[in-house]
Amino acid sequence: MGVRPEMGATQSATAPLVLEERAGPVLTLRLNRPEKLNALNPEILRSLAQALLRAADDKSVRAVVLTGAGRGFCAGGDINFMRDARKRRAVKEFENLLTIGKEICVAIATMPKVVIAAVNGPAAGGGMSLALNCDLRIASEPAIFAQAFGKLGLYPDLGATYLLPRLVGVSRASELFYTGERVSAEEARRIGIVSSVYPQDKFDEETRKFAAVVAAGPPLAYRDLKRTMIGDAHKVLEVAIEEENRLQLHCFLSEDCAEGLAAFVEKRQPNFRGH
Repeated sequence: MGVRPEMGATQSATAPLVLEERAGPVLTLRLNRPEKLNALNPEILRSLAQALLRAADDKSVRAVVLTGAGRGFCAGGDINFMRDARKRRAVKEFENLLTIGKEICVAIATMPKVVIAAVNGPAAGGGMSLALNCDLRIASEPAIFAQAFGKLGLYPDLGATYLLPRLVGVSRASELFYTGERVSAEEARRIGIVSSVYPQDKFDEETRKFAAVVAAGPPLAYRDLKRTMIGDAHKVLEVAIEEENRLQLHCFLSEDCAEGLAAFVEKRQPNFRGH
């Protein structure tokens, strides 16, 4: 959230929502709604969850790269989907979105493969949270990061409240949550959200090189290393996401959420009233 979809050519109705590209032992999963900056709706999340589960079971895959088609990584939740569901008070539809999101987070944390977020452009709201779930993160120079949930009257999701403080500390995470500040790729590197930043024209090449290095490592050792570093944290993450989802649903039904979504579409500042 917080980043407006790119206008231009529309995606073919038959195009896969997640593209799967193989280069030896590296599998790239590319979110494929470029005309919407790869905004998340139930369909694209379901496709991603299924692709991750297939990758986890495929012994020929040693590293997974998660990136976006077009100029964006992921703009977060699909505003049109959320507005429509909010107007109809379709709680089950929104809850389903959050449930699939939890499945994705757990799949990344528990799969015996290294998952790399190649953040090629804006990563806002749930898009930033999705990147935080990956084992490693690299970014292109034009990438920006924003926890913009507050501007929509919503609560963070996809484990952000658990993951972001662990990376940048409680104080900086609080600032990002409360202000919705847009963080540049270089600032994201400085505070520990990403490990490296590459020029846009070299990003695809550098991503391939980076993933190839990871994939060339010993798969058994890396599996155990990931398991050791994460340990039981994925269980804590699951609990955190369940609490996020509960609070997100509460906020979703609020008048503040309706105002935040309307203000976003109308390109104005929201007027929150606390109800």
